[in-house]
Order: sequence, then C-alpha cells, then structure tokens
Amino acid sequence: MTRKIRVSAISYLNTAPFVYGLQHSYILQNIDIAFDYPSECARKLQQNESDIGIIPVAALLSLPKYEIISNYCIGAVGAVRTVALFSNSPLEKIERIYLDYQSRTSVNLVKILSKKFWKISPEWMPFSPSQDANGLDPHEGLVIIGDRVFNSEKHYQYCYDLAEEWFKFTGLPFVFAVWASVKPLDNDFIDSFNSALGLGLQNIPLSVDNFNLKYIDRSEAIDYLNKNISYNLDDRKKKAIEMFLNQVKEVNL
Repeated sequence: MTRKIRVSAISYLNTAPFVYGLQHSYILQNIDIAFDYPSECARKLQQNESDIGIIPVAALLSLPKYEIISNYCIGAVGAVRTVALFSNSPLEKIERIYLDYQSRTSVNLVKILSKKFWKISPEWMPFSPSQDANGLDPHEGLVIIGDRVFNSEKHYQYCYDLAEEWFKFTGLPFVFAVWASVKPLDNDFIDSFNSALGLGLQNIPLSVDNFNLKYIDRSEAIDYLNKNISYNLDDRKKKAIEMFLNQVKEVNL
C-alpha cells in the first residue's frame, strides 16, 4: 500500500481556498492534511514529520535543501491586512515591540523594517498566548498575524501593515508563505496538487462558506481574499523572496 503524502497546512482564512481545493479534489485520497501554525508547518518539514508544508518564507533559510513545488503562495501587493504592527504610539515613539509566536517571517520582516527603513531600535519581547493582546502600555507595539488581526484593528490607534510598509520602501510585493518540500515528489503528483490549489482559488466564495469565520462576515472575508491576498507566485514575488532572504542574512536575524 502506498503511503499517503503528509501535508501540513495552516488554518487561517487566507489559506481557506487552498484547503477547499485539496479537500474537494480527487487528490484528497492520496494525502493526509494536518492544520498547524506557520512556525509548526516549518518545524514539521524540518523534522520529516510532513512531506509538504506551506511554510513561512524565512524558514527556508533553516532547510538544508528544499523545493518550492507550487506557483501559488500567500503574498500581497501592498496591504495584506492580516500581518500588522499595532500600537497606541506612532513608530518613532515605540520603545518595545512584542513579537507574534506563530510566524518567523513576520518577526524577521518587522525587524528589517525597523532597522533599515523605519530607523528605530525597539526592545524585542516574545508575546505569550496568555497575554492580553489589547492591553499594551503606552510606547509598546505588538505584531499580530492571521485572523486575530480582524479582532485587534479596532483596539489600537495605530496600525502598520507590514506588507504595505515593505511595498512602500521596496516597490515589491511580499511573500509570506510558500508550498515547499524537502524530498523529491513525483511530477504527476505535483501537477495534481497544483491543480487542486487552483480549483480552490476558482471557488473562493465556497471556500469561505466552508471556513469557520470568527471576526468578520462572509462578504468581508471574500473581499479580503480577493483584494488583499495575492496568490500567484510570479517573477516579482520571486524577486521579493530573494531580496527578503538576503536582508535577513544581512542584518543577522
């Protein structure tokens, strides 16, 4: 009996079209899907606990070898909305920033923006899941990613969208996560996998209907997926990945 391909996916709204496509394609009989935080997707791939993962781009640097197996990604051209720095102070007055535990890419991105573009030197602190995300002191900031951003937008005076800030300074889109594998996969399987992802992107409203929305309604969710998330991994996004990874290494993050 052929072992099923282990797929590590993310249970955020922005991956709902991918999940819908995989679950409504014949490829489902050949895969086992697990849902994890972005950082856990990367860890599973590193530890050979999955065969394919949609992993934070920054995690690619920790893989001795890998292959990006899809022309689809989680990216943005300008504002992404769901990766942001929140504060009740403007950037120049932020003295401490709490970092989201769920994604290495957002942590690296906010540090690059701070050092190279915003020209600020805050104290960096890990943010515990038990902490109150809406209880920051003055002059503190907090990076939040994923669907929790929808619930935090109204609680802070300032919101700095990290993808929008990156675009402002570089003129490039930003890629948060890619589908990657650390072992060879059959070309026919890869083609089928990408066809399933494409199926999901052709059915965004249905993917939203199959997702458990917590913070926004159906109409806003569809609008977010269509306007804020850019799924095609084109040449400009590949250039952005290269620039970002080079900057991560340059500033020794």
